[in-house]
Amino acid sequence: MTHDSKKPPVANGLPGVSAVHPGVSAQLREYYQSVQEEGIPERFLSLLERLDMAERQAGEGRRIKDTTQ
Repeated sequence: MTHDSKKPPVANGLPGVSAVHPGVSAQLREYYQSVQEEGIPERFLSLLERLDMAERQAGEGRRIKDTTQ
């Protein structure tokens, strides 16, 4: 029988991470919450807007080409 490292570990009755390190899950939750609350940088929003515009223009170009065939 081979060992597949990609399979998740099977629960065997041992205490979980939160039982061994009670502060870890709270710290991870707190960090995740702080990341969620961060604002999106203006430069990134601008890049997303430019990408949306390029996709719309590409879609319009395809529709124009499709109607001429």
